This record gives sequence, C-alpha cells and structure tokens, in this order.
Amino acid sequence: MEHVVLVDSQDNPIGTMEKLEAHQKGVLHRAFSILLFNSKGELLLQKRAKTKYHSGGLWSNTCCSHPLPGESMADATRRKLKQEMGIDLQPEFAYKFIYKANLDGNLIEHEYDHVFVAKFDGEPIINKEEVEQWKYMKFDFLQAEIMENPDVYTCWFRLMINHKQFAEAIR
Repeated sequence: MEHVVLVDSQDNPIGTMEKLEAHQKGVLHRAFSILLFNSKGELLLQKRAKTKYHSGGLWSNTCCSHPLPGESMADATRRKLKQEMGIDLQPEFAYKFIYKANLDGNLIEHEYDHVFVAKFDGEPIINKEEVEQWKYMKFDFLQAEIMENPDVYTCWFRLMINHKQFAEAIR
C-alpha cells in the first residue's frame, strides 16, 4: 500500500495516510506535476491508462504523482518520470499551488501540487500500466482544445495551465 505525505496549508508535513484513503477523505497531501517541453515549445502530454483508479483515459501533463514518505521531491520526480515515461532527467521546480476537486468514483483530489518543468526532445518509452498514449502539443492549440473539450483533460492539468504562475514557469 502506497502512502502519501499529509501537509498543512503551508506545506508542512503532518503525517501520512494510505493513498486511496487520502483521496476518499479529501485530505490535503503533497503531490507533484511535471511539464516537459521540447525545443519547439510543445508540451509532452500523456493519456492516463484506463486502469488508473481515477481519471483513467484522460489527457494530462507529462507526469504526476506523490512523493513517498521520507522521499525528496527531486528523487520522487526523477523516479516517477522514469517509471511512467521512461525518461531519466531531473526537472526543475517552478511553483506550487493548492487545489481541491471532486473526481470520478467519489474520490476527492486535495493536493499541495509542486510543479516542475524541463526540456526534452526525445520520444518517451511509456509504461502501459500507467500511460495509454502520448503526444506533443503546441500550447495555443492545447488551450483552445481544453476550452472546447475540457472533459478529456484531468482537472489538475486544467487548473495548472490556468494558474497565474504557469506563464512564468514555461519561459
């Protein structure tokens, strides 16, 4: 059973909880999201595997997850990026924000999300248990697509790209 790090509103650790239980109770916990851009400025997106316990089959940012208790964010982001996308690099911290959203299956996503960015020009080698598909997309086209079809994207990804610090992070 995977555990997440519970935090207060200032991102101070206050305990741990089993991941599914944290999402059932909507308890604030630490998470991270990774955005990889190629040299053309296109964002690498992943379509979550349909078998994921929530938000399966939806398009999202390059990679996202939770650090394990006692694991640094640097280690967590590198571990998960390699596990999901087959990419071994160290993304850089950009910003963080808190959000709360209702998900499918009566789950609640309440996360203190740390957003990381990096450049990557290759092709991922996806883990089919985590990721169904991938694609690069120009940001202006992505914004229009999200406005037209918001339900095919994860809630946190929609929030992330509309966050006031997003534009600064991708420069």
